[in-house]
Amino acid sequence: MDEATKSSLKAIPLCKTKASPRDGDLWIERLKEEYESIIAAVQNNKTSDRDWFKLESNERGTKWFGKCWYFHNMVKYEFDVEFDIPITYPVTAPEIALPELDGKTAKMYRGGKICLSEHFKPLWARNTPKFGIAHAFALGLGPWMAVEIPDLIEKGLIHPKS
Repeated sequence: MDEATKSSLKAIPLCKTKASPRDGDLWIERLKEEYESIIAAVQNNKTSDRDWFKLESNERGTKWFGKCWYFHNMVKYEFDVEFDIPITYPVTAPEIALPELDGKTAKMYRGGKICLSEHFKPLWARNTPKFGIAHAFALGLGPWMAVEIPDLIEKGLIHPKS
């Protein structure tokens, strides 16, 4: 892991509560921690001029959706992002999906879910319950986009939105 990644990761608060949506008040506490981490990550990204996603959830914090974007050759490529919190969260990481990219790369499952199994999931497992949504974006979606999006652009499979 490079120093810039380590530095940005250290700026994201860790979660303390091990709770899933089935855990009532404990889930509310976990959700507060998740929002604190996401807000810190977004603020840090904006401060360092690396803002690249916007997220919101349903009222219960079980369904998340928003936008993520990637700049390539000074052109912005924007995508819808979505995921559900698994019943076994935080033991199980969320499966982050970019639905409009479904079928465009081998590093993706049906429905546009990005493949994080080899690199990210072992890291998540070692850091449960400390890692949360912001960590999944910083160590999962961000690196995935950095590898896959330029390749998809070069192959002509995606184009900027007008």
